[in-house]
Amino acid sequence: MKNSSKYIVLLFLFGSSLAFSQNKPSFFQKSDSLNKNRKRAVIITESVGAGIALIGLNQLWYADYPRSNFHFYNDNDQWLQMDKMGHTFSSYYIGKMGMDALAWSGESKKNQLIYGATLGFAFLTVIEVFDGFSEEWGFSVGDVVANAAGTGILIGQELLWHEQRFQLKYSFHQTDNPQYWEETLGQDLLQQSLKDYNGQTYWLSVNIWSFFKNSNFPKWLNFAIGYGIEGYDGSNSKKYRQFYSSIDVDLTKINTNSAFLSTVFNVFNFLKIPAPALEYSENNFKFHLLYF
Repeated sequence: MKNSSKYIVLLFLFGSSLAFSQNKPSFFQKSDSLNKNRKRAVIITESVGAGIALIGLNQLWYADYPRSNFHFYNDNDQWLQMDKMGHTFSSYYIGKMGMDALAWSGESKKNQLIYGATLGFAFLTVIEVFDGFSEEWGFSVGDVVANAAGTGILIGQELLWHEQRFQLKYSFHQTDNPQYWEETLGQDLLQQSLKDYNGQTYWLSVNIWSFFKNSNFPKWLNFAIGYGIEGYDGSNSKKYRQFYSSIDVDLTKINTNSAFLSTVFNVFNFLKIPAPALEYSENNFKFHLLYF
């Protein structure tokens, strides 16, 4: 999946999630049984959202490049696999959005997993097919594997624990690289947050309390390990991997009496909370007092 297409993915993710936030407070409560009107609203919203996203992506991105016969492209060694982390993350959260939306409608857990949790894999694989017919790129098997990994992490935990004890999260900080390579890494903060892999970090955040539910450990406190890269600026400069450890917050574990606030916390729980972090890279350790 190309950097620019992430705009469509994120718009689809947030747009579909926030589509359910425009009503009275009781609207945010999950239905105890199947609510056909809600289910119909979910299906229509997701179908229209996906259709608009794919049509927009085709017109705004692929239309500018020549088409070709379907072909494959191996990009597994590019960006030190940061793009694959993005695929895994996007597939996980689009699937989670689909699953949560069906849960809100009162759909059965089985159908939440079959028709909701697989939404990310299906949506991103369609985009990959678009790539396959573009002369500029091609269908990447590595991308599809990463899409499947994100969906697998989501569904696997639901089957094993009926909850997400391990969550994929994202953080970003601006770097100096885009000022020299704007076309590749972005011209403004929004573009850079999607295109400048040097400033992105993908996290695996584990909720410790979920493994010790009879303890007094804070329900909301997580431990996170992160992965990032440095040195990708469009030149032949040195590139290297970065590994992080930090604390995090599971916003969904914060007690609140507001169904609306709980929904907001659930939507924005994909963000890793800025916190102290320990970095390991190039055989050295570095401490960050506050890492974004």
